[in-house]
Amino acid sequence: MISPAGILSDLALAISFCTRIPLGMLAGDKPDLARASWAMPIAGAIVGATGALAYWAAFALSLPPLTAAVIALAVTLLLTGCLHEDGLADTVDGFGGGASRERKLEIMRDSRIGTFGVCALIVSFALRWSALASIAAPLRVAAALIAAHVAARAILPAFMRLVPPARAGGLSARAGRPPLESTIAAAVIGVIALGIALGPLATVWVIILLALAAAFMAWLATRQIGGQTGDVLGAVEQVGEVLVLLVAASVASGHA
Repeated sequence: MISPAGILSDLALAISFCTRIPLGMLAGDKPDLARASWAMPIAGAIVGATGALAYWAAFALSLPPLTAAVIALAVTLLLTGCLHEDGLADTVDGFGGGASRERKLEIMRDSRIGTFGVCALIVSFALRWSALASIAAPLRVAAALIAAHVAARAILPAFMRLVPPARAGGLSARAGRPPLESTIAAAVIGVIALGIALGPLATVWVIILLALAAAFMAWLATRQIGGQTGDVLGAVEQVGEVLVLLVAASVASGHA
């Protein structure tokens, strides 16, 4: 059982890790990111809500949905410092450009972005942008953004728990293996957010898609580099965001 002080510490740590909001000093003397992983979906809700406010402001200024969607995404990128986008680019560069496990990990450590990474970022941004623009209505966009950022982070504790770190000295290895209660709490928060935003039927579809995507990413990462890293977790988050927003767009168009 986590004490109230522990809950606040976990929230501060998760928010400071997932965003650029400086709450790290409130996380205590011995921050435990694995335990605090249950709060990552809550940090995602903050990111999604901020993007939703940006979309509403752009919409209120009579900007078209295409432009408002770009502004919303840009605000979320600023708030997170492109944390997960960086992971996606590094992962795709490493998996696509390295001939051996060691070379793949070396590429993933490199701060420079290659052709594979650039293309992955373009596809990720284009899919999220077009999905939000097609939803258009501010309330629906807000629900979709919040649900996407919550659910995409809700699957990370389970991924960290089930897939071993690929290297001993990386961020994921230092964070450790989330306890079962943190993994379950994160998943429950994600399901609740999806249910509120998308309804029961679409939520079931999203859960299936997220599970399949996470399983594929786990298989791919294990095959490519022997496990997961912080970059791989970022890539998993990005895939999750895209899937949720695509389903939300389908729901908004009446096809789900």
